[in-house]
Amino acid sequence: MTVLDTRALNRATLARQLLLDRADMPVLDAVAHLGGLQAQEPQEPFIGLWSRVRAFDPTVLSGLLTGRQVVRTHLMRRTVHLLTSEDVLAWRARHDAMLRQRVLGVYRRELDGVDLDELAAVGRAVMADGEPRSMSELARAAEDRWPEPGKRALGEMLVAALIPMVQTPPRGLWRTKGGVRNVPLSSWLGREIDPPAQNGTDPVGEALVRRYLAAFGPAATADLRAWSGLAGLPAAVAAIREELVSFRDERGRELLDLPDAPRPDPDTPAPIRFLPAFDNAILGYHDRGRIIDDAHRNLSIAGARVVLVDGRVSATWTVEADTVVVAPLRRFSRAERAAVAEQGEELALFLSDNDNSNVRFAA
Repeated sequence: MTVLDTRALNRATLARQLLLDRADMPVLDAVAHLGGLQAQEPQEPFIGLWSRVRAFDPTVLSGLLTGRQVVRTHLMRRTVHLLTSEDVLAWRARHDAMLRQRVLGVYRRELDGVDLDELAAVGRAVMADGEPRSMSELARAAEDRWPEPGKRALGEMLVAALIPMVQTPPRGLWRTKGGVRNVPLSSWLGREIDPPAQNGTDPVGEALVRRYLAAFGPAATADLRAWSGLAGLPAAVAAIREELVSFRDERGRELLDLPDAPRPDPDTPAPIRFLPAFDNAILGYHDRGRIIDDAHRNLSIAGARVVLVDGRVSATWTVEADTVVVAPLRRFSRAERAAVAEQGEELALFLSDNDNSNVRFAA
C-alpha cells in the first residue's frame, strides 16, 4: 500500500480546501464543496472564503444568508457552522443523537429529570409564531416547568439539539453586528428537514463520507469522526469501501480517499494563506500534523488566526486598527517575509477598504 508522507498529505489538503489555488467558483458552490465553514465567530467565514475564492465579494455571502441559501446553525461537533440550506436539510437528522449527547455531556446533572421530548414540545410551542428569539427567551418559557436546571442548560438543549434552528440575520452579515436570534429551520426554509433513513440503511452517512473525503482526504476514519462528531460512520465507510482507494501514512494508519480526487506532487509550491479562527482545514482532522506542528496544536483550539507558509501553520495574525499584525512562530527567510507581507496587505485592504491599511510583524 502506498505511503503518503506529511508533505504529500499537506498538499492534498491544500488542494481539497481550495488553498493551493484560489477557486473560480460561485460562493455557494465553495461553501458546499467545503462541507460548510465553522462560524461561531460571525465574520470568520468571510476571511476563510477570501483565502479560497478568487475575487471573493463578501456581499455575495451576505446575500446568500439573507436569501436563505446558506444558514448558520449548530451541526458538526455541536459547533456553529455556515452551510448551504440543502446540506442542512439533508444532514440535520443524522446529527440529532450526537447533538443531544454533546449537550448532555455538558449539562447532564442540570438536565437530570427533564423529559427532553416534553422540553422540545414546549420550545416548539413558543416558536410556533415564527418570530426569532434569543436562547434566554426560549429558556425562560421552559423555566416555569423546570426551574432547577437554569436558563443556560435549558436554552442550549433547545437551540443546539432539540429543535433544528438557524441564527437569523443580521447575525453573520458582512461588517454587521447582531445578537443571536433563533428561528426553527423549517419555518426559515419553508420545509421540514429530511427524515432519518429507514431499514437500517445510512445514505446520508455514506454521502457525508464522500463529501468529507472530497474536501479533506486522504483521511482516516478517526479524522472523519473528528470533523463530524459522529460515532456511527464506520458502517457508512464499510458500505462504500469498494468505491474508495487506500493509502498509509507514516504512522501506519490507513487513509481512505476518492479515486479521482487531487493528490498533488508534494513539491508543488504552496502560496501564503491567512486562515480565520477555528478554520476546518485544521480542525477537520484528528491528526492535524499534516498542517500544524504538535507544538502549536493548541493555537487552533484557542481560536488563533494563523498564517500558512509553505502550507504549514507558521505564524499567527491579529488586526489592530487598519493593520494586520503577524507574529511568526519561526524565523522567516527574506522571501517568505516579503510574501507574507504582500498577502497581509491584501488582507488588510479587504478587511477595511482603507488604502492606508498595512501589515507589520510583531517583535
